[in-house]
Amino acid sequence: MSQNDPNPELNLDDQAAPASAEPTEVESLRAELTRLREDSLRERAELDNQRKRVARDIDMARKFANERLLGDLLPVIDSLEAGLNLAGGEPNALREGMELTLRQLLKVAGDNGLVAVDPVGQPFNPEHHQAMSLVPALGVAPNHVVQVYQKGWLLNERLLRPALVVVSQD
Repeated sequence: MSQNDPNPELNLDDQAAPASAEPTEVESLRAELTRLREDSLRERAELDNQRKRVARDIDMARKFANERLLGDLLPVIDSLEAGLNLAGGEPNALREGMELTLRQLLKVAGDNGLVAVDPVGQPFNPEHHQAMSLVPALGVAPNHVVQVYQKGWLLNERLLRPALVVVSQD
């Protein structure tokens, strides 16, 4: 060793000795790097899924925020329709006022996603209809709605109230 050597303890022979340990350390560091990359990708995917889930929940909350209010208005609509049916067909100020009120109420309800289910003549659908009775009906296909006791209602394509119906027998 010379005196000009800045690190007199460092010897070229010493550098060659740990060469066998070096590849396993490099391999373990590569494995650790791979694991960290996979963890990072997994966490990004989880965050993305959570973001999508929250956006979907907010959208559903927005769509159905007025569900209770609209459900509470259904008996009002039923009463107005029943009153109009009992009033007969002759025009008078009271009937015209009720018709106007009903149209306004149905427009507001429709603008908020409420749709009537009035299935006379349609096939019975247990997802949207509740059968009150079965009757033999001439000229009507089996399992079709013959009469509607009470309209059903959908709110943004989700059932709010089933239609109460009479169904034709086989």
